[in-house]
Amino acid sequence: MPTGVHLRDARQQLFDAAERVLLRAGPNGLTSRAVTDEAGCAKGVLHRHFADFDGFLTALVLDRAARLEAQGEALRASAGGGTVVANLTGALTTLFGPVPVAILPLVTFRDELRARLRRERAGGGMAILAEMTTAIAAYLADERELGRIAAEADIDSLTLSLVGGGHLLFTDRDAGPPTTSAVEKFVASVISDSVRRRPV
Repeated sequence: MPTGVHLRDARQQLFDAAERVLLRAGPNGLTSRAVTDEAGCAKGVLHRHFADFDGFLTALVLDRAARLEAQGEALRASAGGGTVVANLTGALTTLFGPVPVAILPLVTFRDELRARLRRERAGGGMAILAEMTTAIAAYLADERELGRIAAEADIDSLTLSLVGGGHLLFTDRDAGPPTTSAVEKFVASVISDSVRRRPV
């Protein structure tokens, strides 16, 4: 009986397979069997690289959180250009893409996964949201330094509103992601009192 195909970069291919299963079947459909079937390999391949399935999921979440870090750096690079509303609208749409939104309920409902993530990194229990929070807070601080956000603006409260509200806005998977105009309207309402407007 065949045992599946050889995987050149097994970890990454298993992560990519898990991502496809998660997007298609949701957290309940994400099992070790579903992942290895999707990857076209024997079940033993996963256990050769990870002690158990929660260990695999921990590595998956941390890998995807690291990708968000790069997106956060791109957001910071946009400070001073475009408009603050447009920059944040684009960032929220990217940060709350299909994969992060699918991972959030997975972490929420697996106690062991949350516990392992906390052991791996500070605030790791919600690694995805932590990366988003760091990215948005750093960007807002940069814009404040550039004078495009009011000096008295409460960055922590703005960040909490944007990340928490963004989470609610993007989590209705059945209806699909919100439109750009809906995200833009939300962002504008959150930061309206904090954006410095140039004199006419």
